[in-house]
Formats: sequence, C-alpha cells, structure tokens
Amino acid sequence: MTIEEELFKKCKFDFKKAIKYGFKKENSLYQYSKNIMNNAFRVEVEINDLGIVKGRVIDLSFIEEYNNFRIEGNTGSFTSQIREEFITLLKDIKNNCFIIENFIYEQSNRIATKIKEKYGDDPEFEWEKFPGYATFKNKDSKKWYGIIMNLDINKLDTKLNGEVEIINIKLNPTEIEDLLKIDGFYPAYHMNKKSWISIILNNTLTDEKIMNLIDKSYTYTIINQNKVKNTWIIPANPKYFDIEKELKEKNTIIWKQSTDIKINDIVYVYVGHPVSSIMYKFKVIKVNIPYKYKDKNIEIKKIMKIKLIKRYEKGRLSFTKLKDFGINAIRGPRYMPLSLKHYIDEIN
Repeated sequence: MTIEEELFKKCKFDFKKAIKYGFKKENSLYQYSKNIMNNAFRVEVEINDLGIVKGRVIDLSFIEEYNNFRIEGNTGSFTSQIREEFITLLKDIKNNCFIIENFIYEQSNRIATKIKEKYGDDPEFEWEKFPGYATFKNKDSKKWYGIIMNLDINKLDTKLNGEVEIINIKLNPTEIEDLLKIDGFYPAYHMNKKSWISIILNNTLTDEKIMNLIDKSYTYTIINQNKVKNTWIIPANPKYFDIEKELKEKNTIIWKQSTDIKINDIVYVYVGHPVSSIMYKFKVIKVNIPYKYKDKNIEIKKIMKIKLIKRYEKGRLSFTKLKDFGINAIRGPRYMPLSLKHYIDEIN
C-alpha cells in the first residue's frame, strides 16, 4: 500500500475545500504543488474526481522525480527528511480538503449512518490492534448486534484478494444456511458460524436488504425478548376513518401519535371489524407534530407522519392469526411481539 493509499483510505474528498486550499482544477484533476527542503524539491499532488490521491516529489536541481523516500528500509537522514515533509503536506491536505470518515468504503459509512439514525448507536472502536474494527451495541443490554471489520477477502474466499469491509450480524441458523447460498454472504469471520454471518459491504447487496437483516440481529439484543421496541401495531377503526381512501390519493399520511414513537419506527396498522386484519406497514418519517382536535370519539394533541411501505391481503394477518402470537386485543398502540415480527419477515 502506498503512502497516499494508507493516509487517505478513510477520507472523502471535498472539492470546494480543495479549491479554497489552493488546488487548481484541470479537466477532471485537482492539482496542487508546494516547494520543500528550502526550495530544493517540489511536491506535486493531484486528486481525481473519485478522490484518489497521487503525489510525487520533483528534484528541482535535475527536474526529475525523486522516489528514494518510498523505498522500504531506506532510512538515511536526508531521505527520511524528504519523506517526513511529504507526509506532513499530505496530512495537511487531508485535514483541510477531506471529510474524515469512520470506514474505508461508502456502503460501510452509509450503513453506519443508517444504524445511527435508527438506533442512535455510534460505532465503537474497541481494539487498538484492530483500528478498523467497530462494534454496534444495544444501549440497554450492551450486547453486540453488528461488527464492521476490514480484512483481506482471501480470508473469506481463497480465490480472491484485496481489502474489503464486512459486517457480522446474528441471525437464525436456518436463515443463515439459506443466505450462504447468495452472493455477498459468507460464514462468519471470527464469530460463531452457526449464529453469525458475514456480509460484504461493497454494494453487492442493497442497503435496505442489509438493514432488514441488522434489524433481526438487533432483536437478539433486546432485554425483553417478547417485544420489539421500534415496531408497533396500531388500530384503525373503519367507522371513523377510511384509510384506504386516504391512501389512494397519497402514500404519506398523518396519524394520531399517543405514545413514544420515534422517527424510523415501523408501524403496522390493524383495521378493525369487519376487516379484522393487519392491512398496512408504514415507516414513521416525522413525529411530535402539534395538533389540536377533539370530538366525542377522539382527542388529538399531536400527530406523526407515516409513509406506506407495504399492503397485505385481507385475512393474511387476521385477528385469528394474531392470537397465535399472544395478541388478544388491539385497543391502542402496542409493541409487536418478537415472534410475530419474525413471522411477518418470513412471509414478506
């Protein structure tokens, strides 16, 4: 790995900052130069539109490139000084022209951001020996539900080489068996292979697919395993509100919020008699919106905005079926039982 690759592997190039720093754009390249060693040498740096950095040192006495400082084991004082000044300049460019990210690859950073948005958990880098390894923990139970690691893919597939990032998550052993038949999934690296699986973070799989599996892993860390805190069932009375008519015009609607529902929570709407089934799955996109309404049937003080994700056939998740999962009444918002969530995930 080159000096540049090592220094900039967790960085995202900020074009505007680079121009402000002094880079000049030539076609698709951003170029910068600075003299070092009392003007005896010049460092030339170019960055392409993908953010890949290449630097070189020019000996101004001969107008030719000087590469001795890159030779491993070359520890002469003169060469070491050039190397030090070269790295110092690159670090300054890194600090002023790049956004420092937690992980090397875009999908890893996107997944970390989505985990933060959904669960409020930041990655924790716990091992000095492995600075690229980060855990995600449930705040209540302190249990891991995800671990991002950087490693040579050769450790997962002996036919391949090159650095990759993976996330290890915990799943049902039966589901792991099925997933291992699909590209992008591997037997868990450094974890129990019966209950953990490794997912490569190189866009082989969509963010949505990975997050759905992380949701399942998260459920194993919940202290009360009988309910899923970010997934709700709420009732809708067709006598008072025609939800299907509302959804024909738009897929985002407002709804009474009477409990501690958060952004990105999932809400399943159970439509009462004569439908008597869960009919819709929504994602919460806005909460705690002030709202005043009162009549003989209902009082509303705040509302939330929810976006339709999926419709279900009438009777597929009927009240009779819900009883199999311990639900005997739906009079207000309630957490979804973990067993029911797993059942719905399987039939989706």
